[in-house]
Amino acid sequence: MARSIWTGAISFGLVTVPVKLYSAVNRKTVRFHQLNAKTGVRISQRRVDPSTGDEVAYEDIVKGFELTPDRYVVIEPGELDALQPKKTKTIEIEDFVELSDIDPIFYDHPYYLAPAAGGAKPYRLLYEAMVETRRVAIAKVVIRQKENLVAIRPMEGGVLGMSTMIFADEVVPPDRLDDLPGEVETKKQEVEMARMLIDSLASDFEPEKYQDTYREDVLALIERKAEGKEIAVQPATEEEAKPVPDLMAALKASLDAVQQGKPSQDGKKKPAAKKAPAKKKATAKR
Repeated sequence: MARSIWTGAISFGLVTVPVKLYSAVNRKTVRFHQLNAKTGVRISQRRVDPSTGDEVAYEDIVKGFELTPDRYVVIEPGELDALQPKKTKTIEIEDFVELSDIDPIFYDHPYYLAPAAGGAKPYRLLYEAMVETRRVAIAKVVIRQKENLVAIRPMEGGVLGMSTMIFADEVVPPDRLDDLPGEVETKKQEVEMARMLIDSLASDFEPEKYQDTYREDVLALIERKAEGKEIAVQPATEEEAKPVPDLMAALKASLDAVQQGKPSQDGKKKPAAKKAPAKKKATAKR
């Protein structure tokens, strides 16, 4: 069973909903330790002052903000503590917005909110009201001494989901990119062909069919090496840049391949074209 990592309450108006917070993800990253190649022993990290070569005790370390490579503003722990947001156990809802108004770029880490003791009825009330209005709550909450902007929305299964969000000034504006094209003229026939290709590949989103094949390959490699098997390493080859194909010809060939269920350039056979499904509602079902 998952354990809650935070307890508090959702507050909107004069209504309070006691809740518990659970992480909604379990990262599957394969982690490695650093070893000495000669001895096979795990190495340890030491904090060393390069000017003296001496190891620095943890209690002697302070934070410094770099002004120039040799100038720092030293910040004492107490000075940062004085600036920390007021500790609170309340998720303060500030606005209710349309889900479609939130660009996914603002989402950070997903969580689940479950009702705490005495919170079942107001939790269900908030859930049903948000389903009916098709609104997402924007709120602020302090977790681990940091104030977070969050979005709360109703999800399948009668649960409220909460995602921490990126603040607006943390998002890089697209106009800062160097390689964005200027005005490019497209032909109506090209756009129509591209639309047909998209429609022919349209399907329902099934997250289970997408796998982290790299992680699976790494775990398989570890298992083979643990069994003492020899590993043949293939020399890395750099893929050469291919000439840009004729756009209309590429679109037509792609559409024909999908419609006929032929293999694509990556060698995987594409399913025959099927009718695009009807659009689903963005909010949870009741």
